[in-house]
Amino acid sequence: MTTHLALVGPTASGKSALALAIAERLGDVEIVSVDSMQVYRGLDIGTAKATAAEQGRVPHHMIDVVGAGDDYSVADFQAAARAAVADIGARGRRALLVGGTGLYLQAVIDDLRFPGEDLALRADLEARTAEPGGVARAYAELERLDGAAAVRIDPHNARRIVRALEVVRLTGQPFSSFGPGVNGFGPTAFPVSMAGVWLTREVLAGRIEARVRAMRTLGLLDEVRRVRGSLSRTAAQAIGYKELLAHLDGESGLDEAFATVTRRTRSFARRQRMWFRRDPRVAWLGTVDNPCALLPALLARWRA
Repeated sequence: MTTHLALVGPTASGKSALALAIAERLGDVEIVSVDSMQVYRGLDIGTAKATAAEQGRVPHHMIDVVGAGDDYSVADFQAAARAAVADIGARGRRALLVGGTGLYLQAVIDDLRFPGEDLALRADLEARTAEPGGVARAYAELERLDGAAAVRIDPHNARRIVRALEVVRLTGQPFSSFGPGVNGFGPTAFPVSMAGVWLTREVLAGRIEARVRAMRTLGLLDEVRRVRGSLSRTAAQAIGYKELLAHLDGESGLDEAFATVTRRTRSFARRQRMWFRRDPRVAWLGTVDNPCALLPALLARWRA
């Protein structure tokens, strides 16, 4: 049976460039993006999506799957990504899953099952979080009811906080119990060799700052203007878009908005590190400052 590949790590750690080089060198690899926001068409600069030229060099999957105004759940992603991996394997090739959205990766490779929904309860919770200070109160409630889930969720991400509280109230079980758990990493749904990119916090922080500056130069504000008013609740929560939407609504200055993007991206990177470090199946490879220096080691690991 084909052994597929996975390359993980925090945002701005160089995974995408490294994955492209790996795929070109190995020759039998197609890239599967494991990013909760790259599925949306029109969200390009802010999600650091592979360019058209890069996608032309190596086949990419799970990019531009739905419109920016569409709802797209992790369960939807699980079904589509698994179908993509199966198709790649059926053609005698290997999938290289690349991304930093830990829950989405586990949805693809592990036996994650998702709880039901209560739309009326969700609407009530959303109304409460929309009140002044509502998101902070909801997050405090989640910390009290399910600390393990709270650690993995951005305190500013109202959508995920609401979903976690919805599940707790609907099922009477912690939202975190529907994942594999801290010690629940076992055999994967299909054979997969996992590696992670490890950089020091200082180096990663510098790369994040450089990425946000580049996004500003490339026209992220204009991109947000184009999609403004047409984003789903999920897409509107994406880091970079949420802050610039607030700026366009007059809630902050432009420099302040980009500073908030940098700060929240660094916070997100810390949570990504924590998520992936729990998984003993990930073989970590460290480098001083250049992720592409890991290419020979990864090629040696994955050539067979």
